[in-house]
Amino acid sequence: MGPRSSRRTTSVKRILPLLLVLSGFPQVGQAKETLLWLLRDLPPTTIFEGPQKDQGVVDQILPALFASLPEYEHTIVHVNRARGIQMLRDSPFACDPSLMLTPQRAQWLAFSKISFRAFSNGVAALRQDHASLRPFIQDGRLDLAALLASGPRSVGIVAERSYGDQIDGLLGKAPSDALTAHYGNSAIGNLLQMQRLGRLKTLIGYQPEIRFQAQQQGIDPSSLEFYPIIGVQKYQAVHVGCSNTAQGRHAIERINQTLLQLRQNRLIELYAAWLEPPIREEYRKDALALFRENPEQ
Repeated sequence: MGPRSSRRTTSVKRILPLLLVLSGFPQVGQAKETLLWLLRDLPPTTIFEGPQKDQGVVDQILPALFASLPEYEHTIVHVNRARGIQMLRDSPFACDPSLMLTPQRAQWLAFSKISFRAFSNGVAALRQDHASLRPFIQDGRLDLAALLASGPRSVGIVAERSYGDQIDGLLGKAPSDALTAHYGNSAIGNLLQMQRLGRLKTLIGYQPEIRFQAQQQGIDPSSLEFYPIIGVQKYQAVHVGCSNTAQGRHAIERINQTLLQLRQNRLIELYAAWLEPPIREEYRKDALALFRENPEQ
């Protein structure tokens, strides 16, 4: 090969990377973009510590969600609810796999189809305090609006968490001294300890979550009573929410395809396994019926 051929080869080597970039063709070894997955310690959805670590409902489907987006590096970030909301607002490419869709959030987040339905939030109280709550209980359900109006520090909540439109509406109208909001990473566990010490009367949460956290705190779950809230639907839908950017919307399209494959059987069974045996079959039947009635949700 002569000098002229050598110069031509060198020129091609210099130009080739530029041509690859302009054509949109990925270069060998090119770094992948990073998708941040924001996880909260929210049993039975996600579990950070203990013998059941990473065995929550969402923990077990994360590999399938990652596989639906192989062009990205997937990084898990542990956050509390307040920090997670802030990062979803500020980050150009982040997703939370266990969010409830609210009209407010829909203005700035892209949401997936429903991944699974969970029993709605309710009110947990110490069994020994049943008599003081009797005026607020009707047919086994609790009048949350009346309880909130009954006095200071009556209800504990997790700061920045959405409990669904119906409960959020009641909390938004509550007297300022009626609520005790906790911002920490172990918010439910800390609220349960405050309840045990008599510093608040009740707290709001999911029954499986509260039972799990009670055990983690050394509190016998049988010492607690759990009340559905008057006027609140039986189930709440869980979605994946991503940054409302081109990347986030693209991710949601792929995630939807995966969820449609998982939710008919695997997701239902993963959640049912965390329920008390008497209500598991009821949940299975309800969950399957709801997906048959609304397959596009």
